[in-house]
Amino acid sequence: MLPPNAMLVKLLMGFMYLNVMVNHGESSYAGAAGTYHDQMKRMTLMMKASHTIQNKVSSGSRVHHVTEYGADPTGRLDSTGALQEAISHAFASPLDGHLITGVADLGGTEVHLDGGTYKISRPLRFPDTGGGNFMIHGGSLHASDDFPTDRHLIELWSSSNSFVYEYITFKDLMINSNFRGGGIAVINSLRSTIDNCYISHFTTSGILIQGGHETYVRNSFIGQHINIGGDHRERNFSGIGINIQGNDNAITDVVIFSASIGVMVQGQANVLTGVHCYNKATTWGGTGIYVRAPGLTQTRILNSYFDFTGIVAEDPVQLHIAGSFFLGNAFILIKSLKGVACGISIVDNMFSGDYTGVPIVQLDQSNGQYFTTIDQVMVDRNVVQGMVLKSTVAKGSVWSNGTRWTVDFSKLLLFPDLIQNVQYTLHASKSFPKHVLRDVSSNRVMVESDVPVSATLHVSVDQSMMGYV
Repeated sequence: MLPPNAMLVKLLMGFMYLNVMVNHGESSYAGAAGTYHDQMKRMTLMMKASHTIQNKVSSGSRVHHVTEYGADPTGRLDSTGALQEAISHAFASPLDGHLITGVADLGGTEVHLDGGTYKISRPLRFPDTGGGNFMIHGGSLHASDDFPTDRHLIELWSSSNSFVYEYITFKDLMINSNFRGGGIAVINSLRSTIDNCYISHFTTSGILIQGGHETYVRNSFIGQHINIGGDHRERNFSGIGINIQGNDNAITDVVIFSASIGVMVQGQANVLTGVHCYNKATTWGGTGIYVRAPGLTQTRILNSYFDFTGIVAEDPVQLHIAGSFFLGNAFILIKSLKGVACGISIVDNMFSGDYTGVPIVQLDQSNGQYFTTIDQVMVDRNVVQGMVLKSTVAKGSVWSNGTRWTVDFSKLLLFPDLIQNVQYTLHASKSFPKHVLRDVSSNRVMVESDVPVSATLHVSVDQSMMGYV
């Protein structure tokens, strides 16, 4: 006599075989061949799942292969339920680990997509119970035509306001949002990683990082439309490649090749390194990196590449931009909300343009709020070709035979009518006249002597600080 489990499996196989044969008999005309093959595929997946799920539980394996749960790796059938079941099972066996208090250690549990492409019709949500030390990887997700337009394909999101996720890894994933929402949402998670992912066809955001702490995005490619530049649809690009609404995150070696905004930063102490933005060009209203953290910015943008699209920062306080390359008239725009610009360093960058007179750093005071709180702003040591150099420090010389010498820095200095420090030397060849600094208005330095003399005036000016002692 067969054991009960074996009898159950045998009956289930017989039922599925009969069901497929009936469907095949009813659909014997040529146009129904796809239906027959779909039924055969479904039966095969169900048979495999019926054998392996029970074996997985009994063996204690922590690698959950989604095909063993009945997911269709061809992308023809909806695999939402199977993928969700695999994730739920992965979170069902926590260990006594050493993650932050309240987060269960899942012991390195994996959900493996087995190199397949899976169609999903609703977001893949992680259990509200939370957990950590978990990875989902190795395949492709494709949103169905009825996927919600205001959601993300993967949502690391709990209804709890406390931290319930830690050390979650998304790796080697290709995500196609099918213009039905976003790619990956990481909300209130600690120390999560998005690594080697390709996210496309989003309408909201490719990646949303909200709250939490230390989400790292690296070695990934993000674009609304798949192209290599020069896309005829560029003026209509929309959405945000990466939307950071939190603190202490890092974006490293990431390409955003189409979106309205490459990276939106709405938090403090974030760092972006090796980011290549060639999303919507500035000419069409696009922005490479938009820093929307006025009053306390604390953002570092390093060794990045801005390809016809630049940087916008609102009332920045502590913003560092260095070692980056700006191509195609891409520039940095400092936008006034309340007229604050403090602790800014824009140094050691390269700018390349088309000689049409575009300044490398610009001020936006169009709302009528002029920059009045200016302190420790350093724009210097930038290399410029085909654009207009702007700086907060400058040196100049002028020769004259008379009683007045004027050096005009108005075309070079960033802030209009603002010189906070002046050093000058009046070099007279034969006499020793009395001289004095008379005027520094309109970014012009004027020195006057008591008697006519042939002399050269050497001047250094600085807009960067108040000169505290």
